[in-house]
Amino acid sequence: MNDLNTIISTFSNEDQQRFVSYLEKKNKRNDTKNVQLFKYLVNDDLNSEDLCFKLYGNHKKGAYHALRKRLYQSIIDFIANASLQDEKAVDMQIIKYILASRTCLQHKQYKVAYKILDKAEILANEHHLFPLLNEIYHTKIQYAYANPSVDMNQLISKFKSNQKNHQLEDQLNIVYAKIRQTLHNMTFKGDVVDFETILNNTLKEHRISLTDSMSFKSLYQLVAINSYSAFVTNDYLKIEPFLINTYQSIIAHKDREKQLYYHIQILYFIANTLFRNKKFNASMQYLELMHEHMKEKQKKHYNTFKLKYHLLLSLNLNYTNKPDEAVDVLTPLATIKHADIETLLDMRLSLIMFYFQKNELKKAYTLFSKFYHTDNWYTEKAGKDWVIKKHLIEILLHIELKNIDLVESRLLSFKRSHRNYLKGINQQRVLTYLSLVEDCYKNPEKITSKAFKDKVEKSFEWIDNQREDIFVMSFYAWLKSKMENKPLYNTTLTLIENVKPI
Repeated sequence: MNDLNTIISTFSNEDQQRFVSYLEKKNKRNDTKNVQLFKYLVNDDLNSEDLCFKLYGNHKKGAYHALRKRLYQSIIDFIANASLQDEKAVDMQIIKYILASRTCLQHKQYKVAYKILDKAEILANEHHLFPLLNEIYHTKIQYAYANPSVDMNQLISKFKSNQKNHQLEDQLNIVYAKIRQTLHNMTFKGDVVDFETILNNTLKEHRISLTDSMSFKSLYQLVAINSYSAFVTNDYLKIEPFLINTYQSIIAHKDREKQLYYHIQILYFIANTLFRNKKFNASMQYLELMHEHMKEKQKKHYNTFKLKYHLLLSLNLNYTNKPDEAVDVLTPLATIKHADIETLLDMRLSLIMFYFQKNELKKAYTLFSKFYHTDNWYTEKAGKDWVIKKHLIEILLHIELKNIDLVESRLLSFKRSHRNYLKGINQQRVLTYLSLVEDCYKNPEKITSKAFKDKVEKSFEWIDNQREDIFVMSFYAWLKSKMENKPLYNTTLTLIENVKPI
């Protein structure tokens, strides 16, 4: 997907309509083909040659590429103008106040100037705009000598307090960037690091306390950092109270409507955490709230979060005994084009898992066969752990389909590709699980024996069900279903339902 297609894929239906109107107003000639090209890119899955022929009736590559460049620039201008209107209205109003006050000060209209600056200060404080507050206090202090009613000490105190908030926000932004980079290298490059130690050391180095009062964006970054920590450690219970409490702070912010993107992202983090903690009803409540906010501002952010929302919705449905509904949610989205390739791949793998759990093996295998890229490509797009899950599902799928020769080759390939990585991140239990899976397909007559059950029992250091990862439990459910000779989906639900809430 090139840059132009990637940007267009993020447009909602309303964005598309507004952009077409924008182009039609901008066009000075009737024969301009930019609207046609945009509609083709939205609706058709055509390559450059086909698009060129459709537009011009021949292969005028020069004209076609010039048209693409102009369309790309128009999209950038459209997005920038929309952002200025939607996101920067408050900022621009405060800047106008500051400029107007400085003009008044230059003309020695001190009382009028300070009244204007007071308005700017109230507005900037409401929205936690620390850089603009800095300019306001700087101006007030500069001309304080000319306004006897000004309390200089109080003004200096405000200025210093704002400087601390501004510095804290900057420091947190640096921490956030470092943590994201570390996580990226772990997830997509397979780096083996002690994430918790890096997180704690980074916070300590920049003197960040997770209880500091922040701007809306910074609160989002705190939530994100904690969510990434839970993702790496699989300890979602630990962060759940922090996420819920932080969200209560966020909804009290007057600028929550202004920074809608962060609001939606935080709701997703909370809903996902609750799902991973097997609190499905609570997760669905936050998902519903997320969906409501996705529809705000003419669905401005709807397309951005569409895949994440539907993926989490389907997972909640699947684990609350609604597997058919889960499949119905994902099926129409599994083959679409979207900029969020990582979530798209998660959706496809989840849909395969749903079919597999329902024993609809041919459907699962048909969908799985569409994974035709290399492991390196999938690692780059979705991460190392995703590739490992894909290979594990493939092995189980071949066992169920009795493709014995393929099972043997996939087992050898898995061990060769992932053994060192799994040992490096202290996840040897995946290799242990795989050896038990190997026992199952080589000696199926022994699976239900007491000896095999005892072997399974002694093979793992068991984690209590509340803390165990839901997807790890789902893989174990396959083993348990074989030992008990019961359907996989029922076994999975029984395991999950036995989790006692904390």
